[in-house]
This record gives sequence, C-alpha cells and structure tokens, in this order.
Amino acid sequence: MLPVIAGAVEDRSARGIAAAVSRLVTAGELPTGARLPTVRDVARELGVSPTTVSEAWRSLARAGAIQTRGRSGSYVAAPVLPRRRLRYAQLGAGLGPVAHDYSTGVPDYDLLPSMTGALRRIGDARLTTSYLEAAVLPPLETVLRQRWPYPPEQLTVVDGALDALDRITATLVRLGDHVLVENPAFPPVLDLLDAVGATVVGVPMDEHGLRPGELGAALKAYDPVAVFLQPRAHNPTGAGLSARRVSELADVLAGYPQVTIVEDDHAGDIATAPPVSLGTRLPDRTVHVAGFSKSHGPDLRLAALGGPAGVITAVADRRLLGPGWSSRLLQAVLLDLLTSPEAEAQVAAARDEYARRRAVMLAELAARDVPATAADGINLWMTVEDQQMAMLALAAHGIAVAPGAPFAVTPLGADHVRITAGLIRDGHADLADILAAAARAGARGSGSRSRPHPRGWR
Repeated sequence: MLPVIAGAVEDRSARGIAAAVSRLVTAGELPTGARLPTVRDVARELGVSPTTVSEAWRSLARAGAIQTRGRSGSYVAAPVLPRRRLRYAQLGAGLGPVAHDYSTGVPDYDLLPSMTGALRRIGDARLTTSYLEAAVLPPLETVLRQRWPYPPEQLTVVDGALDALDRITATLVRLGDHVLVENPAFPPVLDLLDAVGATVVGVPMDEHGLRPGELGAALKAYDPVAVFLQPRAHNPTGAGLSARRVSELADVLAGYPQVTIVEDDHAGDIATAPPVSLGTRLPDRTVHVAGFSKSHGPDLRLAALGGPAGVITAVADRRLLGPGWSSRLLQAVLLDLLTSPEAEAQVAAARDEYARRRAVMLAELAARDVPATAADGINLWMTVEDQQMAMLALAAHGIAVAPGAPFAVTPLGADHVRITAGLIRDGHADLADILAAAARAGARGSGSRSRPHPRGWR
C-alpha cells in the first residue's frame, strides 16, 4: 500500500497528500477497511515531516475518507451508502388533508406571544456593522446567561434546536463512535447520528429520565463519546429529570470523563418543570441547548447553546464558513420577548393551558383504561395494540397521529403513537372514545410494527 500512496502523490504538501489519498479511496485502489501505513512510514517514503502527514490524515478524517482509531492506526472508511428514509420524515400524517392533525409536535399558534409589539419597538434596527462581529447580541447573551441552569463557559445562538444538535454532533461524533441516547428518543437526533455513522445505543428510561443503572452498564460496555438526552418535557413521553435523578446520573457519569453530555431543552418556557441540567454537577462536560420555537415561535428559528468553550467555539468558528450568524434582527425580537412583561404573561398562560389540555386528555384516557403518559410539554405517548391498525382507525375519523416506531432505538415491548395533546383545545371526551377504540384495534398475533433498526444499533 505504501508504494501505491507514494506513487499517487505529486504535491507533497499536507493538502496534496490528502487529495492524492482521497482519490485513491474514491477509485477503490485503497479498499474499505484497509489499514493505512503509519504516519512515520509515509513521511519517510515521501521525504516529508510526520507533522505534514498527520495534518493530511486529519483532513481525510474530517472529510470521512479515513477513520483514525488511536494506537490501532488509521483505516479506509466505508463508502457513503444511499440514505434510507429519515425517521423524521415518517412522523408526518402522510394521509393528505385531515380534519385533525395531531402528528406534528408543533405548538398552538394561538398560544404564542404576539410579536407585533416587539417588531414595532425594534423598528429599522441596524445591528450588523461587520461580518466578524460577535455571533450573539450582547444584551441577549446577558439575558440568556441569567436564564441558564448553570454558568456556561461560552454561549452562542444558532438557527433552532435541531441546528444546534446538528452542529454539536458534527463537532463531537465521528464515524464508528458510540453514542448513548434515551429509548425512546427524538427521531431527528437518531437521524443526525445515523448520518455521521455513529453506533447508537439506546438506554431505557422511566418517568424521571435515563435509568442510572442501565446508563452505567452502557457506559462500561460501549465506551461512548457522548450521551444525548432531554432534561424535561421529553419528546415523546413527557418525562423530566428530577433533582435526585440528576444527582444519580452525574455520579454515574463522573467516572467517565471522556463523555460529553448533550442536553436538548426543546420545550423551554412552556415546560411545567423548572430548568434542570447535569451542568449543575458537570459543567465542563455538559452542552445545553435552549430552544425557543415552542415557547416563542417556530419562525424565530433561534436556539442558544452553552457549555465548554472547546465545543462552543468549534461550532461558532465553523458557522463563520456558512451562515456566519443567526439574524440579529430575530435575536432582537427574541430579546424583546424574553424581557417584555406582556410576552412573559402570554407564555405563562400558554404553559398553564398546555398543562390543562394534557391533564384533561390523560384523565379521559385513564377512565377508558388506555395507558398513556404526558407529564410535561405538548405531547402524549399512548400505548396501542397495533401501531398501523391504530393509525388507520384514527384516519377513518379524520385524525392523524405520529407513529411510535421512529422514536424507538430498539423495540420497546409495545406499540405506541405520539399525539400532540397541546393542539387539542376541546372535545376531549369524544376524542378519548375514538383514541381508546383505536388503541385496541389490532390483529391478534400480528406482532410489533416497529421497523427494523440499522445494523450496529443496540
């Protein structure tokens, strides 16, 4: 292999070496899984510094052409395969127009705070004088730090919670890395991890979040680089970390200092539970994402992320080569909404109304002996005998819900559907009758409708 690489290299700079090896990988002359010669051997053969070859190898690893495995060496990575359909794409109704679409997971727009006053107060704001200005408006950063559940070393703003998770994943996770997630988990997170070639390990959870014992076992067995979790208003179950569970999980994670904790606090201010974070115990390893789409409006397209400077700086620096920053006009709108007494009152009223809608729907289902959870947030997780039959039965009534299978990392032992309870304003009793009948619709012995999982998922 060494002669093949040496013969292909014409430009002996780091960039030239990387380009030559990349062409060999693409052409198939360096087969998938092949172990590359050591950095020193390549440097000696080419007559260059080992530092130059190391820089070339890092470039190839960032591009996904090779995979480095520490002392085991570097290997040619597997080619990118055609992507299967995203889990996220499976959550939509897919039924055409329906009378009641509860599959979306979006907030009730009538409960969002009005932006009219904020837009009027901002007026013709001219907030950008340089492309290299700070990514976050200083007054907004001050407010965000005051709201943060722990003192973050660094903080930035991006284009929504999913954008934050995408950028964090790109920074932390490499091909073949193990990552622990809740089971069930938010489908887009599973899609993001699948896209970078991570091996995803599902950890069982209960009403208080990840189970400490199972988390400890997974940490010991898989040596992961990260744990992804939702600290409150878990989508889809509504679960949230208690103070005791935070302490228990932090105690477990303390023995694995190489693991980064990534928290997706997507529900934000509409969550009934107060802000909670493992960053209160492990601030140097916790990246916390604060979303504002559900509380203040999806079209703001803003989320904040804070945590260790190494991670946040990497995210902010990479954005300089793309969008650069999130609209400072939208940041100004968010700042106004976060500091306006009128907007604060509207968000508080929405939080109370969502809690009422969840409670009423849960009570009606419980009266009909239908198992469901919806402790917080806007979603309800309902157990059904057969996912597909339940969805078809509901569709006959003009009702769409999200299938439970895309949320499952590995089979959960029962079928489920996710219902956006936050959109159900009234008629709970009648809807519960329909939901109860759908929950019991199923062919005996038909088995779970959870689809197969990607190879390597656990």
